[in-house]
Amino acid sequence: MKMNPMGRTGVMVSELCLGTMTFGSQTSESEGHAQMDCALESGINFVDTAEMYPVNPISKETIGRTEKILGTWNAKNKSRRGDYVLATKHSGEGLKHVRDGAPISSKTIAETIEGNLRRLQTDYIDLYQFHWPNRGSYMFRKNWNYSPTCQNKTNTLANMEDCLEVLQKQVDKGNIRHFGLSNESAWGTAQWLRLSEDHGWPRVATIQNEYSLLCRLYDTDLAELSVYEDVGLITFSPLAAGLLTGKYQNNVIPKGSRKSISSDLGGRATNRVWSAVEAYLEIAAKHGVDIVHMSLAWCLTRPFMCSAIFGATRHEQLEHIVKTTDVELSDECLDDIAKVHKAHPMPY
Repeated sequence: MKMNPMGRTGVMVSELCLGTMTFGSQTSESEGHAQMDCALESGINFVDTAEMYPVNPISKETIGRTEKILGTWNAKNKSRRGDYVLATKHSGEGLKHVRDGAPISSKTIAETIEGNLRRLQTDYIDLYQFHWPNRGSYMFRKNWNYSPTCQNKTNTLANMEDCLEVLQKQVDKGNIRHFGLSNESAWGTAQWLRLSEDHGWPRVATIQNEYSLLCRLYDTDLAELSVYEDVGLITFSPLAAGLLTGKYQNNVIPKGSRKSISSDLGGRATNRVWSAVEAYLEIAAKHGVDIVHMSLAWCLTRPFMCSAIFGATRHEQLEHIVKTTDVELSDECLDDIAKVHKAHPMPY
């Protein structure tokens, strides 16, 4: 398993990251524990979660359940805690089931981290991420109508300073080791970087944004920022919520699949997406490569990639996905992918 630097932290993480957002809903505790064992045995040393997980659906009753499942694994495997890099997240403004939708601020950070640590049954969190910006985001299909005019720059920057100062105290306590963002923009990330460097506060190590063959918003300003500032992308949904497995083509909805729970796959199942998926399936068939492996392996070729998060509701899916590391895409395959992207840009 190839290892990549996690920003400028000196930490090396596997190019594939085990995502856990279904632990506690579609994935049982025993299956989740088995996935942890399998991931570590396969050379994966990076695991991502969040306080709001599991999803599909998100409910008040299930908030924190995924962290608890990881916590029971940690309790049973205390000697292995140092074998992997653990990332989790602080939920932000608007999620009514957590802190009544309060924004991320100095008033919420310390208490939230204590909750993360308690559920995870660990003494420290390797990478602590803000799940989304208080001011809003271009992510989750909001790029079609989000406007920066809805934010107050002065208040936004003051909140960033407020949060970074408290994060430094959490680093000093040993509760967290490094800081990352999620669902952020190039401007927002640049401000976090500037403020941290001005004051000597925790520097942004990574950005966790959506990125796949079907969702390439990251390819412009954020790509440049990532490369020049050593802030690697941790991509979520590199298989586009299962679209890039091909399993949903021709109106098929497998029992127990994400689409059986979320019919539009979070706004991804548009009229234009099916032809785009079909085009990528044709490339995979042409070059004799599995579509799952091609989709993930392509992500891993990107110069700004830190790690690609995958989710597996079943053990056999995980075993199939980790074989991606044995796949190397030819120049001809990459050229075909580039042509399809131009023909099917941003299909959702």
